[in-house]
Amino acid sequence: MTSVALVVAVFAACVVEAVEALTILLAVGTTRGWRSALIGAGTAVVALAAIVALLGPAISAIPIDWLRLLVGGLLLIFGVGWLRKAIMRAAGLKALHDEDEIFATQVAASRTAETERRALVGDWYAFTLSFKGVLLEGLEVVFIVLTFGTNQQDVPLAAFGAVAAVLLVGVLGVAVRRPLARVPENTMKLGVGIMLTAFGIFWGAEGAGVEWPGADAALLVLVPAVLAVCLAYIAVLRRRPELALGRSLERV
Repeated sequence: MTSVALVVAVFAACVVEAVEALTILLAVGTTRGWRSALIGAGTAVVALAAIVALLGPAISAIPIDWLRLLVGGLLLIFGVGWLRKAIMRAAGLKALHDEDEIFATQVAASRTAETERRALVGDWYAFTLSFKGVLLEGLEVVFIVLTFGTNQQDVPLAAFGAVAAVLLVGVLGVAVRRPLARVPENTMKLGVGIMLTAFGIFWGAEGAGVEWPGADAALLVLVPAVLAVCLAYIAVLRRRPELALGRSLERV
């Protein structure tokens, strides 16, 4: 996996998480005030940095074959989960992810919540909502950075891709002061799910002792293969929606 491919893969995955975190932050900041919302977001960033500092060296100490097996398994869990939701949405069996709707919901909740002051924080509701939103989405960014970075033995480069994604989404969010609803997030989630699944298969098999023909070039076959399977599922489910198991919104 080249350095460029590593940065692009991490960047694409982190853009999705950054958009979701930004939606929460904008909703809270515009309705409750920016000071407490930004303090909450900043506290979450500090907590995430501490997690990276603690887990990074520990993960790097794992033997490379065990690490690839572990990372491959984790990526498959995340990737298949993202793919399932993306396939259901593309097949019309699950509502599309709508950042405008999420923004409106968060705004409505923020306007009705009571204001509670705490030490150093003027609005505890704004602080906690921003903190939780940024922390939860940020944990997925941390997972992506650590798994991709440690497997390629270049966490700083993976972190660069993540920071670039967060900064880009943040700048665009400040510029438009609204959710990035025009970002094709559902399409991006399908693409990221395909990427995570393909890398999960590749690294998991390497960790189990498989030698791929062409080494990293095998990804050029795995990624289109996973895409083809996804498109086939979407086509079948559009024609035969009754084949979907657990397709209710509560379960997916």
